[in-house]
Amino acid sequence: MTYSAAKLKLAHAIQRTIESLEAKTEKLRNKVTDILQGSEVSFTLTTKSGTRKMSLAGRRAIAAAQKLRWAKVKGIEQPAKKGRRKMSAAAKAKIAAAAKLRWKKAKAAGKNRL
Repeated sequence: MTYSAAKLKLAHAIQRTIESLEAKTEKLRNKVTDILQGSEVSFTLTTKSGTRKMSLAGRRAIAAAQKLRWAKVKGIEQPAKKGRRKMSAAAKAKIAAAAKLRWKKAKAAGKNRL
């Protein structure tokens, strides 16, 4: 019976994987044996720490939402949500005028973006 080169390579790769797994299994068996016999074994646990940080505002928002959920569960009246602050028409006009002036200066300088 003849086998193609591709099948032989695949068989060889599978054989190496099996041997690797057998070696790992043997190491684990030895560790278990050491533990059961009472000898000290050191394990290093890798933990992911310090990679993600939350802002203070984010933590406060989560805390406020949790308080509202607990208030709902306990039947306590929830505080009224603050409305959005509104800008006066005069303030909007002032900002628009400043933006127009800024663009006028930019275009006079030959720029097409700020």
